Amino acid sequence: MEVKVKNLTVKFDSRVILNNLNFVVQPGEIAAIIGPNGSGKTTLFRAILGLINYQGEININSRSVKDHLNQIGYVPQYFDFDRTIPITVKEFLNFFIRTKEEHKNLKNLFDNWGLTKFKNSLIGRLSGGQLQKVLIVSSLIKQPKLLLLDEAAAGIDIEASQDFYELIKKLNQQGVTVMMISHELNLVYRFADKIICLNRDLICLGTPKEVITDNTLRRLYGEEVGPRKHRHH
Repeated sequence: MEVKVKNLTVKFDSRVILNNLNFVVQPGEIAAIIGPNGSGKTTLFRAILGLINYQGEININSRSVKDHLNQIGYVPQYFDFDRTIPITVKEFLNFFIRTKEEHKNLKNLFDNWGLTKFKNSLIGRLSGGQLQKVLIVSSLIKQPKLLLLDEAAAGIDIEASQDFYELIKKLNQQGVTVMMISHELNLVYRFADKIICLNRDLICLGTPKEVITDNTLRRLYGEEVGPRKHRHH
């Protein structure tokens, strides 16, 4: 799915959160959104999902986002709930199922994301990383064509994070367009096709090789934040 953002501006009262953004995510791309805290990354996703008011245009496959909401999967950065609720992982995920095909897909997702042994566990007793995987699976049950991931690897250890990006890459190879917010620049460099740098304005846009440079990262995060060197193979 193509995502086209044109002249996008978001204001809260008189405060500008996003300022005149213009970019296109092509069908089948993995686009990573990077930037410091408070730079408008989550606000961008909320605008795409139609959860907030904005100026400008956001189109998916040249049509309104409303026409494609059932084809969009979304994993939020935070998920607040009462951890004392006696509901298992399987019961929680069953809330997202409407068809036999989705039920079959859930079984495959349990296996792919290493959750089979946790399906009868109480959701409130999961670790942060395990809960994050459950939320990702919930977003994939309907087999979306566009996946929005807001720090979806947060709470997952380094080794599991590598596996996470491998699974996202596999989904992408099956035709899913992915937009993901991430601070893990080394993994973003390896897995993303396009980088969108935000700090209220669109600071830079391009391939990881073009964008992840000392100069660009200083522009994005400021002189006081020194970019970490990584070896890329």
